[in-house]
Amino acid sequence: MLTITNHTLEKLEMLLRTTGYKVRYEKGNFKTGACLLLNSKIVVVNKFSGLESKILGLTELARTLEMDLSLLDEKQAAFLHQLKQTTLEF
Repeated sequence: MLTITNHTLEKLEMLLRTTGYKVRYEKGNFKTGACLLLNSKIVVVNKFSGLESKILGLTELARTLEMDLSLLDEKQAAFLHQLKQTTLEF
């Protein structure tokens, strides 16, 4: 179970950045907390979404994206494994 804190959001951002994705906070007319731009390595997070929505959006992306595990340190690899094993219930 993920906690809804700024620290969790920062861990998710760092996980994505370490594997080569750019995380940007922008305003837009998309409803979800985060989205991937057309197979690029840019993740756009709706800056007006709440903390829970941002974490949920980034978590769903992190679970589905193919990431090079060799770029991650042990803690990040364990965090990604935890994300993939956790059922999201907010």
